[in-house]
Amino acid sequence: MKEAIFLEESLKKIYDPSDFREIGHQLVDMLADHLEQVQSDSDIPVIKYRNPEEELSYWKNDLSSGSSMMDFYKEILDRSIHVHHPRYMGHQVAVPSVISSLSGLVTDLLSNGTGVYEMGMASNALERIVTDFVSQKIGYGTDAAGFLTSGGTLANLTALLAARKAKAPGLVWEEGHQENLAVLVSEEAHYCIDRAARILGFGAKGIIKVPTNSSFQIDVNVIEEYLEKAEQDGLVVIAIVGCASSTATGSYDDLAALAEIATKHNLWFHVDGAHGAGVVFSEKYKHLAKGIDQADSVVIDFHKMLLTPSLNTALLFKQGEESYKTFEQRAQYLWDSQQSREWYNSGKRTFECTKLMMSLKAYSIIKMYGEDVFEKNINRLYDQGKVFAQIIRNRDGFELLMEPEANILNFRYLKFSDSDLNANNSKIREVLLQSGKFYIVQTMINEQRYLRTSIMNPLTKEEDFEALLDEIEIIAKSL
Repeated sequence: MKEAIFLEESLKKIYDPSDFREIGHQLVDMLADHLEQVQSDSDIPVIKYRNPEEELSYWKNDLSSGSSMMDFYKEILDRSIHVHHPRYMGHQVAVPSVISSLSGLVTDLLSNGTGVYEMGMASNALERIVTDFVSQKIGYGTDAAGFLTSGGTLANLTALLAARKAKAPGLVWEEGHQENLAVLVSEEAHYCIDRAARILGFGAKGIIKVPTNSSFQIDVNVIEEYLEKAEQDGLVVIAIVGCASSTATGSYDDLAALAEIATKHNLWFHVDGAHGAGVVFSEKYKHLAKGIDQADSVVIDFHKMLLTPSLNTALLFKQGEESYKTFEQRAQYLWDSQQSREWYNSGKRTFECTKLMMSLKAYSIIKMYGEDVFEKNINRLYDQGKVFAQIIRNRDGFELLMEPEANILNFRYLKFSDSDLNANNSKIREVLLQSGKFYIVQTMINEQRYLRTSIMNPLTKEEDFEALLDEIEIIAKSL
């Protein structure tokens, strides 16, 4: 006689639709109130900063506190940075649209993996539509293909894997490294390019960093010299990486010139456009990425300026066939043949198998607001960058590093002695963080400390820029 297996009531409770409905309604109301408050009241802090040990101590006590789930969510809101606040001008993180956030609720509940078609039928189809749409905006032809993945770091690594597969003299995937491979990149490139090259086994010598010009763009005039030096050092350069744009300054490399050099030397041309390649959606600003259509591969983050929650990145290939060659290996329990080219089994082309249904978030934005919504957002953010630059130039005591190409601005307050300039600008940022009135970051450029802003919120206005500079002046007088 079979022994009966009883389902505990506590397990049944986990999936109770009535709990979902009750808590869900309360939570949506709470989040809607949060959005309304942070977008309308500038006195609400962007961040209530606490030191790490204090924050850890609070949450260690939370489990035994007996507080309700709504109290828990309220504390999460209170103890998190508010990217929807117009005075959030810090890291390059999207201010998510409402509809993409609601789509996230759907994807989390369904929890369909996207690596295998039957586990993600809708999400795979939507991913094809989204990536084809972006490929068309880049200027790629009908042979292009791509997929979504979890962030620019993973996407850039995957692109360089494809470059290695296509351009390395030996069969690295099958036989390991036979040559000393290298990639060539601007010294202003995001650190993930360096990290990817090291992960690929290229070592420190395999990341050839080319100096930049006065606009912090890769100096195309010295690339030939660096390629010759690499050959003399016994390195086999397989790829050139262009920035669109760089992280620190928002500078766009001369992609057309890089494409010409890559063609001349039979190199893979990759564009790290995680932040700034979204300008392909903008008639006004797409000239900044001229030549991007000649790249073999392009990375664009939807979770930067394309209104989508993190992480959500498109990796596009000019020749879609190349995307299938990167990971050619057998996985009998997933699909019959690795050699077949099936767009709907995205696990054949990515690191991820149980991949999130991230296509729903991007697709829902286009469906809700139209195909031109990304153009409107980018135009607004870049236009506001120019406005803020003018405000800085007009304010006595402030120095703008350079005229911004993007929505990233670096500036500093000068009314200190030279010996105190770096330290005091750093203190200004620290006081701002502690106050929570604004959120900005900082960076070092040519050994000088600059305050750095990324204008990510289209609701940020000129008066917010003026108020930031006012607050910096007040802080500076107290130092």
